[in-house]
Amino acid sequence: MAAPKKKITLYFNASLLEETQREAIRQDRSISWVIQAAWRHARDEMRRLPAYGQNGATGDASLSKRQIESL
Repeated sequence: MAAPKKKITLYFNASLLEETQREAIRQDRSISWVIQAAWRHARDEMRRLPAYGQNGATGDASLSKRQIESL
């Protein structure tokens, strides 16, 4: 059974958005499909990255402003 759809807004810099749009056109897919496929492909690798604050007291998975801007 498919998970219910949920609408969200994501913000990408112009070059990343253009690259994603080109890939969606190349594959004859939606941008949403491309982003979801990229996440499924990268998910295990992302889980291997150390969590923010892992060595600190917080231990949460939140990102700093600098980390978010570098994405």
